[in-house]
Amino acid sequence: MTAEQRIQDDAELVWCKSSYSAGDGGECVEVAVEPATVHVRDSKNAQGARLSFGSAPWVAFVDFAAGR
Repeated sequence: MTAEQRIQDDAELVWCKSSYSAGDGGECVEVAVEPATVHVRDSKNAQGARLSFGSAPWVAFVDFAAGR
C-alpha cells in the first residue's frame, strides 16, 4: 500500500488515502500522522467522526493487520 492522495484540511492535518482505495469513493479510510498521534477518518465522510491513536498502539495495529 502506498499513499495515493494527500488532502490538507482546516486543522492543518495532511490526510493520506490508501492506494487500495477505489476512485469511486468506496469503502476506505484516510490517515493523518503527527509526531505522537495517528488520526483516522472515513474517506466518504471527511467531516465526520475521527479516531486518534498514540504511535505505539497504531504500530501494534499495523503489525497485527499485516500478520507480523
